[in-house]
Amino acid sequence: MNDWLQHFLSTLLGTCVDIMPILVIIVFFQLVIIRKPIAHPRKTLIGFIYVILGIALFLEGLEMALFPLGELMAKQLTDPEFIGLAVGQTTVRWQDYYWVYLFAASIGFATTLAEPSLIAVAIKAEAISGGAIRAFPLRITVSIGVAFGIALGTFRIVTGTELYFYILIGYIIVIIQTAFAPKLMIGLAYDSGGVTTSTVTVPLVTALGLGLAETVPGRNPLLDGFGLIAFASLFPIIAVLAYAQISEWRSRNTHKKTEV
Repeated sequence: MNDWLQHFLSTLLGTCVDIMPILVIIVFFQLVIIRKPIAHPRKTLIGFIYVILGIALFLEGLEMALFPLGELMAKQLTDPEFIGLAVGQTTVRWQDYYWVYLFAASIGFATTLAEPSLIAVAIKAEAISGGAIRAFPLRITVSIGVAFGIALGTFRIVTGTELYFYILIGYIIVIIQTAFAPKLMIGLAYDSGGVTTSTVTVPLVTALGLGLAETVPGRNPLLDGFGLIAFASLFPIIAVLAYAQISEWRSRNTHKKTEV
């Protein structure tokens, strides 16, 4: 208990050091540049205390639960006995790891759907668009994009292929989609790729990639373990742009049928 308390106090102190520049910048611009007093200083101070405590507790949770859980699941799903590898077999067949792909897609979908930053963006998009963009379908679309991206990323780790190949092809697709997608959805699509890499998704996905690279024969965790977050950022953009294009196409067809 004492060891945990000391570790938490160390994390709390580090969080205070990290948050302090934000507080200094806000106070400086408010008092020196704008030259107006801070509205509700007591509430603002309490809010910063909540932020510091929340981040410290979250970091503790990452080290105690999410990181170990992701690594444990990767090790269990790639255990030779579980996937049926023969004793001493070093040749990796990507077909043997289908449970890994399914788990990666499932965890990507679930964590993204629960991502607080995505929920906030989706709610704002629905409010600003007057209901033209629905929050829940947008979250589902982004979650499907992340699920596909992380599953493809785990496939890359298992096969040992180069990361840049997938990213290059993905951004070529994004560029082509951007040229034909509805202009109102382009900015939202690009933002959707950013909000997925936040507090819930990143820890589990990173732990999964590192754990997978450690357990698949012939993989280097430093070279092959990282990169899953790039997939989680790229494929939601493709998914949202595709969703917008399909919606626009269906709307045009419905309008044509109505005219006829």
